[in-house]
Amino acid sequence: MPRYFAYLLSVVFHPLLIVSYMLTFLLLMNPYLFGVSNITEQFSLIVILMFSTFFMPVLMVGMLKKLDLVQSLELQDRQERIIPYILTGFFYIVMSAFFMYHPDMPNAFTSFVLGTTIALFAAFFVNLFSKISAHAVGMGGLVAMVVISIWQFSHGIISLNISDFATIQINSILLLTFVVLAAGLVGSARLKLEAHVPQDLYGGYLIGFASQFIALRFIF
Repeated sequence: MPRYFAYLLSVVFHPLLIVSYMLTFLLLMNPYLFGVSNITEQFSLIVILMFSTFFMPVLMVGMLKKLDLVQSLELQDRQERIIPYILTGFFYIVMSAFFMYHPDMPNAFTSFVLGTTIALFAAFFVNLFSKISAHAVGMGGLVAMVVISIWQFSHGIISLNISDFATIQINSILLLTFVVLAAGLVGSARLKLEAHVPQDLYGGYLIGFASQFIALRFIF
């Protein structure tokens, strides 16, 4: 795998983007859960979520870099990740609480956000003793989210409602295979960039995957 492709994968599947991908996928697959007929009617929700769970934490890390509290935006050193984990966790707790007490928010997405928050704090705890791949945590959570969505809403075929006039049908097993392969590629990319060793990835996948099912027990 070329290094530029490994870096591209690391950016596209940045762990802070995963919860936004979860929302986008759920809106495409079952927009009626959100009281709309297609994703375009809830575009503002995607923007709000990305601002809270991606742009604000990234801005925060940039400020830490400006203050010389971290050496790089990649946070390659395990100790450098402690403060960003805590501050990012604050944003995710706020979002989880907002969705849990929002009467119009479907339980399915509330569970996914809570699972992501649980995974973040579990990764923070592990990071105190051993480096863990946040990318693997995110991808493990994404795989679990797709598994849960297929289990709850799919009967073999998933319909993605792009608009009132455009719907794409995908075999659920094919979709799951694609997401699992994407998770594997992201893990390979992190190894290629020498950001992690295999053990960091295994622990990350496990935490991300298990956290979604733990959250599922709380919400449903």
